Amino acid sequence: MKPKLLKLKTIGIAAIALTAFAWTGASAQGVENTPHNLTQGVTGGPGPNTFSGTAEICVFCHTPHGGDDTAEVPLWNRALAAPGLYTTYSTASSSSIDGSVAPVGSVSIACLSCHDGTQAMDTVINAPGSGGYNPLGARMGVDGDWTGSPTVTGVANLGIDLSNDHPVGIQYGGGGLIVGGGTMADPDFVLPDDNLINGSTVWWVDTEATPDGLRAKTDMQLYTRDEATVAGGPQPFVECASCHDPHTSNDLFLRVANDGSAVCLACHVK
Repeated sequence: MKPKLLKLKTIGIAAIALTAFAWTGASAQGVENTPHNLTQGVTGGPGPNTFSGTAEICVFCHTPHGGDDTAEVPLWNRALAAPGLYTTYSTASSSSIDGSVAPVGSVSIACLSCHDGTQAMDTVINAPGSGGYNPLGARMGVDGDWTGSPTVTGVANLGIDLSNDHPVGIQYGGGGLIVGGGTMADPDFVLPDDNLINGSTVWWVDTEATPDGLRAKTDMQLYTRDEATVAGGPQPFVECASCHDPHTSNDLFLRVANDGSAVCLACHVK
């Protein structure tokens, strides 16, 4: 596969981190009107769970200083669990699993730092203002009140048993992909595009009706991992943010609407 021009939506650290997260005014506005806005008041979010202790929308996930440098997302402001805490889909003994499954990590473990329900949503490393830094994470709850639950509720609370959820940390297409081409072990997947950003490999799956070979936030993002348990060097993996964009106002934070199972069929050949 020949390298193709990338359509970059972000620059700087967001591009380096390969998350396609845009820290711009437009992106913040997108979050403001979604349940990922956990604040109350003028900027209050529409979700059932909100916190009165701060008007800063981004602080629940990001911090400009002192973020967790083990997280593969920009300046992450939440403590991460040990990967071994989670039970993965592979333990369900599914006969359809034909790719290597890595320990929960990459961007998925960042998502789970809220969505596994093990810690309150206001547990952060660096609280707003001065004097609120704790590298292990601490609640901001003493400074405000919650409307609704302080932890994720309903189906959004995935728990630590992920065996009934779509696999994360799994090689795309059964593995076998290399930079600039290659074949997949499983032909029941759409062949992704690939290119390099700042010397790092990037894979994605086009979602356009006519694939344009350009990476966009609405494409299914694949995340490069180089695990000791995976043969063949760096490979594209499916993670939570492959299908979900936490900064979009789309329903369920999906990268594209799932009309006609468009999200599923972007990757699966059925």
